[in-house]
Amino acid sequence: MAEFEVSPLDSYHRQLGAKMVPFGGWEMPVAYRAGTLDEHLACRNDAVVFDVSHLGTVRVEGADALDRLQWAFTNDLHKVAPGRAQYTHLLDEVDGSVLDDIIVWWVHDDVFDVMPNASNTDRVRSAIGGTETTHERAVLAVQGPRAKERLSAVFAAAADVGRFRVEELDWHGAACVVAGTGYTGEAGVEIAVPVEAAGDLWSAIMSCGVMPAGLGARDTLRLEAGLPLHGHELGAGITSLQAGLGWVVAWGKDEFRGRDALAQERERGITRLLRGIATDGRRPPRADCPVLHDGAQIGTISSGNFSPVLEHGIALAFLPPDLPDGTELSVDVRGSMLAGRIVALPFVARK
Repeated sequence: MAEFEVSPLDSYHRQLGAKMVPFGGWEMPVAYRAGTLDEHLACRNDAVVFDVSHLGTVRVEGADALDRLQWAFTNDLHKVAPGRAQYTHLLDEVDGSVLDDIIVWWVHDDVFDVMPNASNTDRVRSAIGGTETTHERAVLAVQGPRAKERLSAVFAAAADVGRFRVEELDWHGAACVVAGTGYTGEAGVEIAVPVEAAGDLWSAIMSCGVMPAGLGARDTLRLEAGLPLHGHELGAGITSLQAGLGWVVAWGKDEFRGRDALAQERERGITRLLRGIATDGRRPPRADCPVLHDGAQIGTISSGNFSPVLEHGIALAFLPPDLPDGTELSVDVRGSMLAGRIVALPFVARK
């Protein structure tokens, strides 16, 4: 039987009756007793807390830290400054596909916390160096329109951290790093808290009326927000341009890993583009389902599910880039055709 890593909050999840599942080499809560639907709607309407300690953290520091990250990643850190966060990509040097999508927390001066996806920490660290600190902290994501209001009752300084801002803060003697980031399309913060204080902070956040939510709701929330998931909308053979994320590529930089391959694709023009699809009815489209237009397959679903807010199916798919929004199409779900159409992203915008 495979051995999985567990969060510092593992016992808290089990006490709450969470359903635990393997995820990126970790065993993490997919849902609690309330269920994914209620957790999803709580995040859209109020506030939830996710344990995202499975995400990696690589601390990169020193006089050459900025130069190393500038070469490794597509975005340009000179667009921001210490105390800010930035979304970026690590590309394959040969074909320019996205090896990982990453948030960089520029903590201060020459100190950066690079946050890879769970299964990609070693790959990212091999590209940038640094020290993995994943197991020294837990990461709690407090998300939703009332997230900051509720969090202010127990950690007011964290609640004041602005969108894509990063601050080092003290919580009852524990040195935390807090960023105004998330993966739900809602307001909120992510708090990296030392392992020894993680349980107390989790309990304090729960005490102010914040519902615990699992990775199932995190996935449906990011899908409604039109956000990519590594291994689905990003990964081997998928470039930043195909994923509609060209804004994350700083062409003004003279050099970054994978630049030449991506520049060649930009010159040729992309042959597919990530698009949103809304389907009729409650039956959800699923990943790997064929997408058809005028009887011919034109693409494949990369992610699909039922939207709790819209109450119909939604999906992301790589389709020909010249098809306009509103184009009618169908999705083949195990031989049953779902009628749908191309729609603009996000499916659900922040209130």
